[in-house]
Amino acid sequence: MISKWSASIVRAGRSVRGSSAPVTYSLIALCCAVFLAGPASGLSPAYGTGDDLLAAQRAYFRRWGVIPAELFEGSAGSALTPATALFVHGSWVHLLGNMLFLYVFGAMTEERMGRVQFILFYVGCGSLALLGYAAVNADSEQSLVGASGAISAVLGAFLYLFPRARVTSLLPFLFFLPVRFPAWIVLPFWAALQWLAAGRASDGPGVAYLAHLVGFGLGFGYASVRYGRPTSPTRVKAPAPAPEGENQP
Repeated sequence: MISKWSASIVRAGRSVRGSSAPVTYSLIALCCAVFLAGPASGLSPAYGTGDDLLAAQRAYFRRWGVIPAELFEGSAGSALTPATALFVHGSWVHLLGNMLFLYVFGAMTEERMGRVQFILFYVGCGSLALLGYAAVNADSEQSLVGASGAISAVLGAFLYLFPRARVTSLLPFLFFLPVRFPAWIVLPFWAALQWLAAGRASDGPGVAYLAHLVGFGLGFGYASVRYGRPTSPTRVKAPAPAPEGENQP
């Protein structure tokens, strides 16, 4: 998950000229449109305010999010939620954090994979990451939403495809000074943080760190099987290594 300090101060962008990544940008636009139209944004008067808004948000997350306890019951609606949950976010920070990471790392990965393969990879790995979390937490009644499983898969693929890419990060323990590290240092460090957080996670609302780890492993494994030697290094400006996780509203 992108920590709140990172989400609030990071300015990130990409410096790859002439890039074309319509799928990445379309995914970002779609997630933003879904969020703005839904009750989580708090912008639509159709959902009311106060308790009415909170009730609408809970119903919305249960309708489109993954509920592990209901997922394996066999209903058609629940079976589709690992895909629909990828486009639903629980808060502004949740949305902006995920879209920042998708913007930074998605375009180069899409360019390497191709448009059709990238969208299948994104949805497939994201859905499997949510299924993995649900299988381990089969009794949970918490709804799970967010694109982090898919974005974690993108990070895993990026690590394999561009291991020497220079990632510029802002780290709080260095007084937010910009520092540049290769992806093979930054992204495994992020994965290690998710592993530690998953081990400490308790039941109840929070972040599905296990889904991050499953997505990351799937992305790295897919890229290693599908592609040959990693691509030559480049430079990428990116936030500190901790993407915003799937929320359990």
